Amino acid sequence: MAVVGRIGSGKSSLISAILGEMNKVSGYVNALGTIAYVSQQDWIQNATIQENVLFGRVLDESMYNKVIDVCSLEQDFETLPAGDQTKIGDKGINLSGGQKQRISIARAIYSQADVYLFDDPLSSVDSHVGKHIFENVIGPNGILKHTTRLFVTHNLAYLPQVDEIIVLKDGEISERGTYQELLEQKQEFSEFLLQYLYKAVESGNEAMDEVEPLLYNSPLSSELSQIPLKSEQSNAEEVSKSEEKVNEDAQADEERIEEGNVKLSVFLFYFKAVGGTLCVATIIFHVLCQVYSVGASVWLSIWSSHENATLSERDVYLGVYGGLGLGQVLSMFLAAVTLYIGCLNGSQTLHNILLNKILRAPTNTFFDITPQGRILNRFSKDIDVLDNTLPLVIKGWFNCVLSVLAILFIVSYTTPIFMVVILPIAIVYYFIQRFYIATSRQLKRLESVTRSPIYSHFGESIAGASTIRAYKESKRFIKESESKVDCNQTCNFHSIIAERWLSVRLEILGNLIILFAALFAVLNESQDAGLVGLSIVYALQITQSLNALVVMTSDIETNIVSVERIKEYGEIVQEAAWDTTKQIVPESWPGHGEIIFKNLSIRYRPDLDLSLSQINCAIKGGEKVGIVGRTGAGKSSMTLSIFRIIEAFEGEIVIDGIKLSDIGLQTVRSRLTIIPQEVVLFAGSLRMNLDPHDKYTDLEIWTALDQAHLKGHIEDLPAGLNHEVSEGGENFSTGQRQLLCLSRALLRKSKVLILDEATSAVDLET
Repeated sequence: MAVVGRIGSGKSSLISAILGEMNKVSGYVNALGTIAYVSQQDWIQNATIQENVLFGRVLDESMYNKVIDVCSLEQDFETLPAGDQTKIGDKGINLSGGQKQRISIARAIYSQADVYLFDDPLSSVDSHVGKHIFENVIGPNGILKHTTRLFVTHNLAYLPQVDEIIVLKDGEISERGTYQELLEQKQEFSEFLLQYLYKAVESGNEAMDEVEPLLYNSPLSSELSQIPLKSEQSNAEEVSKSEEKVNEDAQADEERIEEGNVKLSVFLFYFKAVGGTLCVATIIFHVLCQVYSVGASVWLSIWSSHENATLSERDVYLGVYGGLGLGQVLSMFLAAVTLYIGCLNGSQTLHNILLNKILRAPTNTFFDITPQGRILNRFSKDIDVLDNTLPLVIKGWFNCVLSVLAILFIVSYTTPIFMVVILPIAIVYYFIQRFYIATSRQLKRLESVTRSPIYSHFGESIAGASTIRAYKESKRFIKESESKVDCNQTCNFHSIIAERWLSVRLEILGNLIILFAALFAVLNESQDAGLVGLSIVYALQITQSLNALVVMTSDIETNIVSVERIKEYGEIVQEAAWDTTKQIVPESWPGHGEIIFKNLSIRYRPDLDLSLSQINCAIKGGEKVGIVGRTGAGKSSMTLSIFRIIEAFEGEIVIDGIKLSDIGLQTVRSRLTIIPQEVVLFAGSLRMNLDPHDKYTDLEIWTALDQAHLKGHIEDLPAGLNHEVSEGGENFSTGQRQLLCLSRALLRKSKVLILDEATSAVDLET
């Protein structure tokens, strides 16, 4: 059964309703048996091609080979570096749109379901491959001929072979019947078909060969006689979706894990972000705070030794003690203020460095091989550590270091012989501390690295939620998510065990210090009672202080790993200069739109083969040029090279007499316009999406919408141009999103406009 209709008529909504993805207002849907689903927006896992096809099922070699054959994937496997074991990458970055679509179809066939839901599954493949897949998979003689198939399509050439056709209009079924029955009714479907035939004849579409015999014996024969058939028809292959990155073995790199001590350069990088003045001020105020604290304790012990002090002497003791206390409070306040201002300053600085580096990172050498989970990990957890954890750890570390030094000073001052014991204890303590810190630091790095797959898997699962639910694979994905969380928590568990190991040993060392401090104080009969008491009181704090010091030292090294990871991204190789004075570009550039490719060769990354080799061609201003070729031929590479997404390895591109390599990227990309294959809409109003810089009047915006055949739909929205677009434009159909991007391009009136399958999800009439 085929489902046809204009964009926004409800075709995808019908599929979603069958899958249970829509809110039911009335009625019911009952689908008997298992369901397989091929979505309009292809969803591919970051796994091998074979794993995507199997989708959790056991490998059946015979069935698998049959599926690969009917989906025309063998030739693609020959060009991919590891065949069907090639890892696809995040969001299928290593595959073209057509390849992703065919893998989605293969996944559906391999599931051997009872009901198949195809949402425009052949929009990204060329006509020959589309015909092959329809005849061998979906059609009456295909591999699925004994199953139920619901087939949403904009290509009317396939309709004569389906059992029944549903025509949707404004969310309702306007017509339903067989192909012949709908032709006889001469209603909505007949209008669609006539419009299609006019376009097919004008473009020389080979689909006419299939449809023409059926039509000229149909009730539409009189209308068809008015169509001026061309004597020759072109069999030019349709442009498939962007594709070249596929064969470049753009495997996602494994996330790097640093080893050994955190480098001094990382600490200097953080201190520079905080600011030198604030660092020095923080240290001074923390030292003053501890000096005032020790001074107050010593003064109190001296005061307690003079029981018979006069009233005036007591006033002096009280005044000095109060002054020391006031100094401690003031220095403590200033230490906290300078520390938190410095850490806030450092966090903001590092966030800006990270953001700027990410925004200016090259697409081919960074985004194509870096899963989004890694980037999200740095912007979420690592920045959170800088905002909330690191300031507290630094403050605690300062307090612990100064506290331990104060204790050792007091105990050594009152009982000098204690220095003989403290030296061997300090040596043992040092080795315990270094062993623990090295272990905990590496565990922290592992914890950070194992967190990225959690984010990636979660984002991947959210994007493909409807597909996962359709195949009833939710439990498997939950189990995989739990496995990744368990892997991450294993590192946390070992961190806790390491802390317990450290605590036991430090308790022993601390108790030894207390033992010797008390023993030497008792043996020293000539010592002042007040100072002896002060020594014992401070010695009793040593265990807690030593524990805290090692933990805080470890926490600094483990949490500074977040700075280390941000510093790593701060060293990403950047794109070319955003602005340059090398070439003065007129405001009217490009005025004609002439494009010349001179010996252009490009490669995606230095270690890969050339994607384009010695390209020489000239496109005159105002010409409309189509670029065709098989997957991997270099079509999208030409597009990317014009926008300098990929820089030329050799040769150059000249537009209106100016070399693109001599112009800043901001100028190049702002003066040219592209409508990408994967449409981009942002959360916000329609007006903001169409005119983000408020350059155009309402009349100009409505005119662009009218030219894109969207004006009527937008006018029907309650808020009109102020209608809120959800994230990714999910509250618009795929076809409507493509038309919105077309409207945005029309507003700019650029002399160079590049369309990468810009209307693949749009109905024929539109």
